[in-house]
Order: sequence, then structure tokens, then C-alpha cells
Amino acid sequence: MKTNYTFDEIFDMGIKFHHYANTAYPLRVNSLAQYELHDINAIRKCVEANIKAQRELNLYVHVPYCKARCKFCEYVVMNDPNEVPQDKYVDYLLREMEMYREMVGNTPIVGYDLGGGTPMYLTLSNIERITNEIKKFNFKPGTTFSIETTPVIAAKEVEKLEAVRKMGYERISMGFQTVSANLLESLGREGSKSIYEQAVKNIRLAGYTRLNIDLMYGFLNQTDDDFANTVKYTIAMQPEYITLYRNRYKGTKLEKESQGVSLFKANRQYEIAYTLLKAAGYMANVGKNTFSRVEGDLGTSDYLTTRVVNATSYIGMGLGAQSFVGNYLAYNLGCDNHKMDKYFAAIDRNILPINDIADMPVAEVRAKALSVMFYFGFISMKSYKARFGEDFKEIFKGEIKYLQDNMLMEFVDDDTFMLTEYGSHHIYGIIPLFYSQRSKDEMFEMANRILNPEKGESIFLEKYDRKQYDAPSVAADIIVLSPDRKNILLITRGNHPFANCLALPGGFYTPDDDTIENCAVRELREETGITINTADLRLIKVSSGNNRDPRGWIVSVAYLVVLQQDAKPLADSDAIMCKWYPIADLDKLQMAFDHRTIIKTAIA
Repeated sequence: MKTNYTFDEIFDMGIKFHHYANTAYPLRVNSLAQYELHDINAIRKCVEANIKAQRELNLYVHVPYCKARCKFCEYVVMNDPNEVPQDKYVDYLLREMEMYREMVGNTPIVGYDLGGGTPMYLTLSNIERITNEIKKFNFKPGTTFSIETTPVIAAKEVEKLEAVRKMGYERISMGFQTVSANLLESLGREGSKSIYEQAVKNIRLAGYTRLNIDLMYGFLNQTDDDFANTVKYTIAMQPEYITLYRNRYKGTKLEKESQGVSLFKANRQYEIAYTLLKAAGYMANVGKNTFSRVEGDLGTSDYLTTRVVNATSYIGMGLGAQSFVGNYLAYNLGCDNHKMDKYFAAIDRNILPINDIADMPVAEVRAKALSVMFYFGFISMKSYKARFGEDFKEIFKGEIKYLQDNMLMEFVDDDTFMLTEYGSHHIYGIIPLFYSQRSKDEMFEMANRILNPEKGESIFLEKYDRKQYDAPSVAADIIVLSPDRKNILLITRGNHPFANCLALPGGFYTPDDDTIENCAVRELREETGITINTADLRLIKVSSGNNRDPRGWIVSVAYLVVLQQDAKPLADSDAIMCKWYPIADLDKLQMAFDHRTIIKTAIA
């Protein structure tokens, strides 16, 4: 397999493989198998050494419970929330948290998210148990706790919202995803405008002043109007932050639909939202997907902000949780099958409940960190230097030049290398430029195996609804001149609009005509009795104004025919009369539509 890809080749393949070449790294679950550790003692040593080397850390606690698993969900969530009692899960989660607290010691914690799944699905007692345990870590003063809920829970359990707020969770995130009832049903998600409105009302009553609402786009069954209406509705709810998530398909129940969704559609829907949000006072640089109406606030949780901007290491705790600390990337047990038995068994043996852990070389660590940085659409030179101890401009000199030469990224100051507006539309081609060589090879191998243009088109067309679009009708109009070019053949219309006015012979194209030229030949024969061949037609003008016909948007394709010998017309069909008229008298005639202009174009 070829490995010395040019920047153009990598960029082009990333664009084609856009459903996989995104901020999620690596590309597949077993990508880093060659770097994995399997000995229990080696794993423990690797984890302890990397944690000890960090100046500060982030913490993430995962709750794998939801009322139902949405079809777009790519996270570790149990299909049946009643399979394992949540009290038992939290018991084991606290024991895992204690394992890490001993290793972390007094290292400052700068971000913490309680996520899932749906953390607020837990009982209030279990949320409090987790919170009390997390507070035993050494948090940097001012660090904000963040939690996630669903609209249904927020709409029904205002007391729980209030209690959680008193525990110290100041930021709350909730997913509307869409306000389209049809799309919600197809995604297996519960929601309605009344639920959303009550949820927001209760969140405000509970005292939250940092509300984020998640919206999703890029679904096969999602129209631009659906998404625009969702964005407008969410703006009206006045959350402090709105986050746009493109459906990533990989690992979801919708993955088979992915090739039916083009990059053009995803970019177009992002642009729709970007324009609406900016106009409403929500701020974000191009390429960033969280918009904030709070001055100086990026809008994301401390946990995510420091992960993205500073590449701060993070420890994930709970079923299937991901950790990226120093040089290791790990996934907890349960990441593959969403089952808890092995997770519980590991903790009972007093070993870290890790399913896979890769002790990565620097090329892979860079690729992981930089992929995540593109979540905000820029790379900080200082943050990169602090994380890796090297100069980004030196390591990626060639990539920087390529991106600047192609107007994809630019330095907006000495520290910030940012996507341009043009680059934000091509981010999926940009990210792979920073992959490791191994990952570039993997991308080409996967793309060549998975991509199937015919399959993608078939999926798209299966769901394509022409009725969504204001499609014009198409008509042929025929300018027929006498052999000496002094006379023109006109009909008198027998039907509205413009009944009893003069017009060119012609009519609407039908599928039976096969081509618009065949339509012109047929209409001329039906209305005037004159027979010609399609070879006699000369294209003159296409008139496409949507107000040229009072019946609606009708595109006219006008042809010129100069007869080789005199002909006597015979009116029929919807022409009540058909006669020759001197061209010299054209301005005196009462003409329908814009036919006088069409005729003048032909005889000019």
C-alpha cells in the first residue's frame, strides 16, 4: 500500500471520508492495538506514571443510564436501564473513583463533567454520593461543575434540579436535538415543544444561569427547514449557550445511512445555524460548534474547554469511559458490549477496570490532541508547546504552508492558528493532515473498503422527496417564421391565463415527451397542424423568472423554426385560432406572457 501521500491526497481523502475523519480519534476501536498493554502490573505502572507527570487534570464521570437509547447515540449506554440496579453501579463507580483519587493526590483538577447517558436519570441520592466523592479531589478554585439532563426529566422533576444545583452544579446541558416531531420519532427520542418549554422554565426556577442546549444536524431525514426552525425555536428559549453536533454515524444504529448524507448537506446546515445564531447575538469563531451569548465565555464546560484549548489530560471513570492522560489512551470495560459484569469483576479484584490501554508514541499523542483541538477550530501555539515541549511551527512546517497557501487556515495572531471560513467547510480534510502515518494509512485503507458512491446515492434517493423543493414547470415555446422571415405564426389562447390573447405556439413538457425538443415538435403539431423535425429547432432563449406566469414558476425554453416553404396552419388543442402576422406589426399586437420579448430576441 502507498504510504507517501501528498498533502492534496490526504486532504481529498479526508473530505471523501468525512463521516470518519473528524475530531474523534482514532478511526476505529482497534486502531492502536500494536501499542496496547495487557499485563496488569504494566498497566498500573503506565497509568500512575502518566498521572504523576501532569501539572493539572480533568475528571469525567460516566453514567450509562438513559430511559431509552436514541438511534444516533454513539456512547456507552445500556439498552435496558433496569438491567443493573443503579445503586449497585454507583457503589462500584465510587470504588473506582477512590482508586484514581489515591493516584491523583493533590494534583489540581481544572474541569469536571458528570455525563452520560443521562446523569439526572439517577436518583438524587446517587447523584449526591458521586458528588461527595468527586469533591474529595483537589479542585482549582473557581472550577465549574457541569451536568447533563434530558428535557423530559427537567420538565417533570424541578425538585431534583434544585437539589443538584445546591450540590454545586452551576452549568447544565440539555439536548433538544430537533423540534421536528417526525424526526424525533424516527430517532427514537421523546420530545415536544411543550416539554422543552417546561424544561427551560424549571431549569430557570432551579437557579441555573448557565444553560446549554444541544442541537443535532446532518441526518438523512432532516430538511434544512426543519433544522432552521429548530435553531430559531432554541434561540427563543434564550439559553446562554447553544451547541451544534453533527451526527457522526460511526457506532450508531444509523451508521448504514451515513453515505446518503453528503458533506455539502452537513456544511449547508451548519451555515444555516451559524448565520441565525450570529444574528441573534450568539458568538463563536468559524468552525466552532458551541455558541455563547455571554461575553468572554466560550460556552463549553471547564472540562471540555481545557481539554480542547490546552490539551489538558483527562481521567474518565465509569462504564466504558475514555481517559487520555499524558501518553496513554484508555477505554474502560464495557466500552464494547455495554455490559457491567467485567467492570464489577475488575474492581472486586482491586484492579483498574480498563478494557484497552495504549501507551502511544508521540505521533499518536499529537494526532489525538490535535484532532480534539479542532473542536474549537483553532490551535494555540502556547498550549501545544506546554503539552508537548516542542514548537508546532517547526514540527508541522509543511502542513502549515499547505493550509495557508490554500486559504484553509491562518495565523490571526502569534499564538492562534485558526480555520478560515473556507477552511471550516473543509475541516474533515484538514484534520487528517495531522494524523500519524499509521492513521493516514488506516484512513486510506478504510475509505477504499467502505466508500461506495452507488450505495450512497441509492440511500440518498430512497429518502429524497421532490415535494420539499419549489420545482418549476417547464414549457416549450416555438417561434415559427415564414420562409421570407417577414411573418410570424401566432395562436390565440383559448384558456386562462391570457385567454383570447396572442401567444407563441407551445405548451408544457411531459415525461412522455422524453426531451424538451420532442415537446416542442408535439405542441407545434397539436396547436397549428404543422409538422417539423427536432433537427429544425434552434435554441434561442431560456426564460426562468418565477413571476413570468401567474400560474406559478414556469421555465420557458424557446426555439426558432424558419419554414422552408409556405404552410397553412390549422388551430387545434388549446389554440382557438392560428394565423400568420406581419413581424412589422409586432408592437401593435396584444401578446401573452413575455412572448413579445422572446420574439424580439429571436429576430434581433
